[in-house]
Amino acid sequence: MLMEAALASVRFGLGAQPGEMARAAADPQAWLRAQINPTAAHLGTRAAQALPTSNDAITALVKRRKDMKAGGDEALRRAARRSLVQEISARNQHAQRTQTPFAERWAQFWANHFTVAATRIETVYLAGPFEREAIRPHVFGRFETLLKAATLHAGMLSYLDNHRSFGPSTRVAQRRGLGLNENLAREVLELHTLGVDGGYTQTDVESLAKALTGYVPGFSPAARRDPGKPVVFAEFVHEPGAKTLMRQRFRADGQGQAPAMLDFLSQHPSTANHISRKLARHFIADMPPRSAVDALTHTFKRTRGDLSAIARQLIELEEAWALPLGKVKTPQELMISAARILGLSSAFGRARKSYAGFAQTPLLAPSPVGWADTADVWLSPDAMMKRVEWANQVARRSRMPANVFLTEALGPLASAADHSTLRRAESPAQAMTLALMSPAFQRR
Repeated sequence: MLMEAALASVRFGLGAQPGEMARAAADPQAWLRAQINPTAAHLGTRAAQALPTSNDAITALVKRRKDMKAGGDEALRRAARRSLVQEISARNQHAQRTQTPFAERWAQFWANHFTVAATRIETVYLAGPFEREAIRPHVFGRFETLLKAATLHAGMLSYLDNHRSFGPSTRVAQRRGLGLNENLAREVLELHTLGVDGGYTQTDVESLAKALTGYVPGFSPAARRDPGKPVVFAEFVHEPGAKTLMRQRFRADGQGQAPAMLDFLSQHPSTANHISRKLARHFIADMPPRSAVDALTHTFKRTRGDLSAIARQLIELEEAWALPLGKVKTPQELMISAARILGLSSAFGRARKSYAGFAQTPLLAPSPVGWADTADVWLSPDAMMKRVEWANQVARRSRMPANVFLTEALGPLASAADHSTLRRAESPAQAMTLALMSPAFQRR
């Protein structure tokens, strides 16, 4: 069972901690199933408990709007940057120390699926609260609950500009020459539910965008009639009337119309297939077996999007336990897996600099698509050189013998040839560099 324990730690988890494979070896699948627990996906570090909430973020952003009118807000920008560093640090510490690494990988998958990136001042404040409030509490619940929590959170509404979307027939839109912003509706359909080939049309995008009008983050001027809340439904900018989405008619229901549409999308067959394909690609292979996608899709449909049941189905897939290791670790995954063996400071050094060098800083995905999940993006010649540079830096700080590292990190996944290569190294640091750059450690 030691090989299965290694796969449980490396493929389903975040990379083994010292002794983790031995703990999982009695029953690797049972070890994973025990982590399918809503509380296991929460950030557990003390630092996380001190991080700002959406309420805190909205309060700061309302203050910023007032400061801008007064002529400056540089202090608030510095505070936002400090908050982002604290968010990333808390996330790193949790990933390094957690005893439920499958739950954390599962949570990070969904956080990437529903990307909110800290690319402007509003989302610098809201990206962390979004992940902690809208994603982590719901990743083992029902997909419809997760979808609504993510779509209607202040972070997503801000990131995809829903506070700039106005019902075309509303008085405020007609008086000021304003109209729909389709960003949120388009990404919900293309990325979060149906998928680009899911059968929706431009008319469906417009219909969902109209239903979503009125949902604004609390810092928006449209929220001024109900101040102090992270999210407000401002009915005076909502496009009234019944609407049709994917040939389904939704009655005029004001604040309830968009949630009803999201419930409908969560149960659509295209959504089941799109989500299942992404899960199989993340956990199994860049080109996952059709049989694995079909099994996950069947479970999604049968359970009406029960994410705990889908996670259990994933664990039971024969394809998920096949060798060889089929996925290249992203830079984030690479550093986290090293941190779990060597310690946070050894693996990350100055974390922001390490992430920036790899061009994969947490909470800063380049687009709503999120971080890429396939090898072609992360294995360019330049990217490989950066991996070597990182491995050299880590090796100079590490005090763990390279052969011990290979055994603890990979167990039987490290071949006799891998160990033989280490014995030919000219120094302990070179041996550790070779261990970190070994194909088995670079993959999962």
